[in-house]
Amino acid sequence: MVKNKLSMPQIKSWTVSDDLWNKVERLIPIRQREAGRKYRRKAGAGRKPMPARQVFSAIVYVLRTGIQWKALPRQFGSASAVHQHFQNWYRAGFFQKLWQAGLAEYDSMQGIAWQWQAADGTMGKAPLATECAGRNPTDRGKKRTQTQSVGRRPWSPAVDRRQRRQRARLEAAGSNSDSGRSPAS
Repeated sequence: MVKNKLSMPQIKSWTVSDDLWNKVERLIPIRQREAGRKYRRKAGAGRKPMPARQVFSAIVYVLRTGIQWKALPRQFGSASAVHQHFQNWYRAGFFQKLWQAGLAEYDSMQGIAWQWQAADGTMGKAPLATECAGRNPTDRGKKRTQTQSVGRRPWSPAVDRRQRRQRARLEAAGSNSDSGRSPAS
C-alpha cells in the first residue's frame, strides 16, 4: 500500500485552532455583576464558570454539525450551560462582532469587491411540482374525491344521526303504546 507523503493531517471542521482562538478571545464578552442587584451568593461563590474556549468550541461544534443542543457530547460540558452562554453572547453582540472581524480580515487578505455585492432571493411554487407529486395529502381543508374500493358501494349512514335517534324513540314509544295511545301524545 502506497501512502501519499504530501497528505496533511485532517482537522475536523469544528476544531478550534489556537490561531482562531487568539482572534476570537478578545471579542468574547466579559460577564459583569450588576451593581444595584442583590445576589444570593457572594462574588466567586458557587460552581466555577466554564472556560470560554470550551464554550466557544462547543458552540462551533453545534453550529458545524447541526446537532441539537441536548445532544452535545459531554466532553464539551453541560449542554444547557453552553446554550445559556450562547444566548448571553448573542445578546451581547458577540457573533456580529465576530462576523465583522472575519469580514475585515478577509477584506485585508483577498479584498471584497463591495460595489459588486448584492443579495437577492425569491420564494415561489415550482410550476411542475404538482404534476409530478400530485396534490398535497396534508391539505385537509380542500374537498377532494376519494377513490372507491373495487366492487364496494360508497359508505354512508342509512339514516341521518338525528333521524336515527328519533326513530329509536318512536320505536320505544311504539312498544309502550300497546294500550292504544298514539306515539305523538
